[in-house]
Amino acid sequence: MTHEFESLRPLLAYLPASEILAIEQGYEFSRHAHEGQFRKSGEPYISHPLAVAGILAGWHLDAQTLCAALLHDVVEDTHATTSEIEARFGKPVALLVEGVSKLDKLSFESEQHAQAENFRKMLLAMAQDVRVILVKLADRLHNMHTMGAMPPEKRKRIAKETLEIYAPIANRLGLHSVYQELEDLGFRYLHPNRYQVLSKAVKAARGNRRELVDKVKIAIQEKLELCKIEATVTGREKHLYSIYRKMQEKNLAFSEVFDIYGFRVVVRDQPSSYLALGALHALYKPIPGKFKDYIAIPKANGYQSLHSILFGPNGTPIEVQIRTTDMNRLAESGVASHWMYKSADAALNDVQTRTHRWLQSLLDIQADHGDSPEFLEHIKVDLFPDEVYVFTPRGKILALPRGATAVDFAFAVHTDVGHRCIAVKINYELMPLRTQLRNGDHVEILTDPHASPHAAWLNFVVTGKARSHIRNYLRNTRVEEAAALGERLLNHALAALNPDAAEPDPAVWDRVVKDYGLQTRQELFAGIGLGRKLPLVVAHQLLQVQGTQSGEPAHPHAISIRGTEGLAVELAQCCHPIPGDPILGFIHKDRGLIIHTHDCPSIRAFRTDPDKWLDVEWEAEPGRSFPVTIKVVVGNQRGVLAKVAAAIAEQGSNIGNVSMEEEDGSPYTVLFFTVQVENRMHLARVMRGLRGLPDVVRIFRVKGRKDGRAAPPQ
Repeated sequence: MTHEFESLRPLLAYLPASEILAIEQGYEFSRHAHEGQFRKSGEPYISHPLAVAGILAGWHLDAQTLCAALLHDVVEDTHATTSEIEARFGKPVALLVEGVSKLDKLSFESEQHAQAENFRKMLLAMAQDVRVILVKLADRLHNMHTMGAMPPEKRKRIAKETLEIYAPIANRLGLHSVYQELEDLGFRYLHPNRYQVLSKAVKAARGNRRELVDKVKIAIQEKLELCKIEATVTGREKHLYSIYRKMQEKNLAFSEVFDIYGFRVVVRDQPSSYLALGALHALYKPIPGKFKDYIAIPKANGYQSLHSILFGPNGTPIEVQIRTTDMNRLAESGVASHWMYKSADAALNDVQTRTHRWLQSLLDIQADHGDSPEFLEHIKVDLFPDEVYVFTPRGKILALPRGATAVDFAFAVHTDVGHRCIAVKINYELMPLRTQLRNGDHVEILTDPHASPHAAWLNFVVTGKARSHIRNYLRNTRVEEAAALGERLLNHALAALNPDAAEPDPAVWDRVVKDYGLQTRQELFAGIGLGRKLPLVVAHQLLQVQGTQSGEPAHPHAISIRGTEGLAVELAQCCHPIPGDPILGFIHKDRGLIIHTHDCPSIRAFRTDPDKWLDVEWEAEPGRSFPVTIKVVVGNQRGVLAKVAAAIAEQGSNIGNVSMEEEDGSPYTVLFFTVQVENRMHLARVMRGLRGLPDVVRIFRVKGRKDGRAAPPQ
């Protein structure tokens, strides 16, 4: 039963019969795999892959891509496997399907991490074969058209994702109409009320401004005919999201946005574009600074056109775009033009080269990042370019995001140039490296073979490539230096605890490294050097494990704690230990040593695992103040809070925080004070001072939560 396929067949007329047969087989496989599955709207699931294939057929994509479109959900949602697809339809189709499929079957620590990992996988597959993203864009476009049946929260999440990632990718690949459609659909579901209001306003204005649009269109046509320039003139309405964005960016009301209509002039060849521009500038005066020549300097996605904003009738600004037929075709179809129009067109080849260069930059960023959310952050930066165009010393044009600096330029030229740059000449004058580049700047980077990136550069670079390489360099350098320092600190700690102990053997090292959740000894040394782990704690564990394995348990001294060790030692927030309290050290693989009081309610369940604990004690003079919470029950009397606060201050203690609980009708109020004390004796003095007040009924120190129940271990 293939009657659904018949709706697709007319769109495949550009393909040979043998390829249409292969696509039909792909449809049959997908229909069988999805049998019994339905979309949220109630339609049979096969309607979705069929619609995606239809969109791609409209772009004249090849048979392999259309086959992958029909099969793109079978691995994710059915029992079919990638190897089955490869056996039936060939490796290229299987790779496309694998690139589009999500990673749902793996588990991630958060939804954000899963989303980032999915994008990373998709973008890297796209770097190998751009058809992956074309299938994904068609998939997203159909999903956005059929989102009405989704719950509101899911609609908003998908719409946000579309505006942040998919629409910019479509723009970057030159798929202009897809880009605009995705933006409008994303806007509709992310801000439904704003969309409705703006949509109605545009419809209302359409009637009011129709006369103006017709008048301008006729005037342009007559002027071009008078100048003997063959051209097609169309009036177009800006898409809703671009109007909304302009209102947001410039803080305008809808009535203040005049250029919701633009005019496109399509001419025969490039010289005619400039002749048409001259004719229109003679018809309507251009607004200074509002002319852009994207023919001489194309956008990064290959887009070419002349843009000019003119003073129209009654001083109304109107936007005009002038381009050739080939440029217009490329502006609408972008990278998909490669399949739609098989030709040796230099412009198409240039688009392919630019696209490949950008996709390759994704691989460069990926090579430096195992962290998916960070990778996604860099990609988002690169997806909103709003380019500036600058010249290298040899006259080559580089496109960079607006706000890019000389350091961004250096990394765009080559990674080594970025690593070694020390100064820059902009328009032949020495300038700071943080200088933001402007259109037309001539930029020359000065380098030194011994130079290296600075952490301060991260404060001003904007491109993903520059940020990625700087972070990677600093991370590696910092880790190497920290590991060397950590090894020295650990050796010193081992000697201090037990000068006669033998060097721990490899099995002891492996056990301790594994206990910390690490892979290598170097990682452990780096953790010590970076202050995340206390050398005495690691030394204590090494000696303990070594003694256990040799049958002669070691008994190193308890570790002394000052409470000022920084990252490596943390005082638990659940019990607020202070000097004088009996304490235990809880070893946390990520946060170092966490100090709890012996009777902290939150650690009862962990006391039974001795491998997690170390004996610790306070130094004689820690030399700092510690926060502790006390609960004071007082009678409801005027001025009682001031009396209690004054009594605390008399004992030389500061109050960090005060909160109050009062039950209706009760003669008593409960006050919670977080006070700063030097040690347990100081706390005792504070509490004695409070007990002497006639209004104080009860007082005690709080451990765990304020309601008396155990808090989770902090």
